[in-house]
Amino acid sequence: MPLNKLNFKSGITSDITPYSNEGGFVDCDKIRFRLGYPEKMGGWVKYTTDTFQGSARRLHNWIALDGSDFLGLGTELKYYIEEGQSFNDITPIRNTTSAGDVTFAATNGSAAITVTDPAHGANENDFVTFSGADSLGGNITAAVLNAEYKITSLISSNTYIITATATANGSDTGNGGSSVVGAYQLNTGLNTTVGGTGWGAGQWSGTTSSALSTQLNEALDDSETGVDVDDETGMNTEGDVILVDNELMLISATGDDNTMTVTRGHSGTTAATHADNTVVRLAVGNTISTDDFVGWGSAASITVPGAQIRLWSHDNFGEDLLLNPRDGGLFYWDRTGGLAARAVELSASSTYTGQRSVPQICKQIIVSDSDRHVIAFGCDGLGASLSATQGNGVQDPLLIRFSSQENPVDWFPTTTNTAGDIRLGGGSEFMQAIETKEQILVFTNKSLHSMRFIGPPFTFGIKELSKNITIMSPAAAIAVDDSVYWMGVDTFYMYTGQTQQIPCSVKDKVFLDFNFEEKDKVHSGVNSEFSEIIWFYPSASSTEVDRYITYNYLENIWYFGTLGRQAWLDRGIRTLPVSTGDQYLYNHETGFDDDGSAMTAFVESAPMSLGDAGRLSFVNRIIPDVNFSGSTSINPTVDFTVKARTHSGSGFTQTDDSNTTQRTATTPVEVYTEKLDLRVRGRTFALRVESTALGTKFKLGSPQINVVPDGRR
Repeated sequence: MPLNKLNFKSGITSDITPYSNEGGFVDCDKIRFRLGYPEKMGGWVKYTTDTFQGSARRLHNWIALDGSDFLGLGTELKYYIEEGQSFNDITPIRNTTSAGDVTFAATNGSAAITVTDPAHGANENDFVTFSGADSLGGNITAAVLNAEYKITSLISSNTYIITATATANGSDTGNGGSSVVGAYQLNTGLNTTVGGTGWGAGQWSGTTSSALSTQLNEALDDSETGVDVDDETGMNTEGDVILVDNELMLISATGDDNTMTVTRGHSGTTAATHADNTVVRLAVGNTISTDDFVGWGSAASITVPGAQIRLWSHDNFGEDLLLNPRDGGLFYWDRTGGLAARAVELSASSTYTGQRSVPQICKQIIVSDSDRHVIAFGCDGLGASLSATQGNGVQDPLLIRFSSQENPVDWFPTTTNTAGDIRLGGGSEFMQAIETKEQILVFTNKSLHSMRFIGPPFTFGIKELSKNITIMSPAAAIAVDDSVYWMGVDTFYMYTGQTQQIPCSVKDKVFLDFNFEEKDKVHSGVNSEFSEIIWFYPSASSTEVDRYITYNYLENIWYFGTLGRQAWLDRGIRTLPVSTGDQYLYNHETGFDDDGSAMTAFVESAPMSLGDAGRLSFVNRIIPDVNFSGSTSINPTVDFTVKARTHSGSGFTQTDDSNTTQRTATTPVEVYTEKLDLRVRGRTFALRVESTALGTKFKLGSPQINVVPDGRR
């Protein structure tokens, strides 16, 4: 019998039944299609071994006047500029104290340092840099204190804990002196979405900024009922409940020696060990209004700003950089200050004169390249008068404001400038703005608008393009020339002069396995070398991005896979696409491995009938058609797996009743493999081609398979 040539359809189709997709592919990972055939996607390597803190959600690349190649990178903790394979922290300073406002207290045998600073305004995980401190007298020297620290826990609005790089001894009785200055960086953001109210929605999981608290005076195991604290004042009433880490404890007796007798694991919590100096908070029993605490299991009394994850927008104004944490302030980094200089509030920048009504808060910042206006989306309104330096601080989620041309600090409209504002008329909240060659497309949660420069007297005009569309996240849209593609909450769209849905053959694969609570982490990217739009998203079982779906807009096909990337930037200024993952920056499309380790890539076909579908058939030979060009290994290899089944509901991995013929056979294929001899019986067959070998690049063509009629023995 002549060999059967397998001509597969391009792309992945998983939203129909297997038999309906005969001749197509149903599954893959780290595979792309090019010229209609599947091949292994390019690999990646670390761009630098240096790391940054946090999860980088946005990237921006630009060139300075002297040719310096800068990459802006924002995380929930900090903002960096990468240059020369080094990450330079330019996070703005929120507040600098007066000398003497900050004091320290150490505990013998502990690295935990209690810092007192009235109305510090800090959150847990914020960063502060101390200067001017004296030694505390022992191991906690001036050199130890005068450094940057991450705040490990909050005690009150006046006190917090840092962990020093040395352990205090009995001589550390000082307070740091009267010259200590604390420079607090911009409050950090969230890395996991928190609902608007309830547990976790604010400082200390529901406490107010003045909630009553103290610290453990010694470590506590999971069975001790005597809790020693620094000061039990206000917590000495039988029936009160204290909170230590995530454990609630019911106070049954107190004494005068700062020791409380408690019942452990109260109200369904779990008794656990707790380290010395752990914060102890009064959860139930407060009698003083300033010690208010939202009770365990109760909703927070207010909606907490910033309950979404920290997202950044950024754009260069010439060689300088504008940056904005979503729903936060506008900041400016001046290139002339160098990489050691931090960004400052835009309204406080000395680079430009004429600061008037500079927005204090917005959702996204863009520099309009063609006309050099700075545009703030979802921002606050004008200041009270022409002389006001800042806006009014009241955020309007549909308001768009733009600065005067060539002046990023002049935002108050006059007859002599081009500043102004526009308010969107559709939807309830601005989501994302994308700049194309001809216009800026502006998305709300329910509509799409076109914003164009029209010149004086209005400067910009806006027109609604579509209603009743959706967009998944503030980074779900991406532009390719004048076309824009985006992920909606349950489908995909494109705008090419008109808005239309993109038919998607793997739609169920994505949206039925999706963590919608973390949808703000969805981000899109372009891999222009291969005509690919990529959306990275979190699957239902993950709180972090772990999957991707790709639309090849040139071949109009889809494919998907697994890959954890928090941000992506196409090649352009740099010769390779770059991405972030696990505090590293990666170069992509280099080699065919996972940062020096073997990458697993596979593609699998739908079941095929290669003879009379009503009879059993026997596969005994395959002529592979694989191209290994580009492999870096001297012996690249892939595995061909032929799977068979007798009925649509039966499995692929069973043996035949006779135990002499398999329903699955896996055989390696190398460069010079001419044929595969095997024994597989079934009514339908599927082919899986998989690469797990280091340095292997493969492209699958049209294998040939020999099938002969067979019968059940």
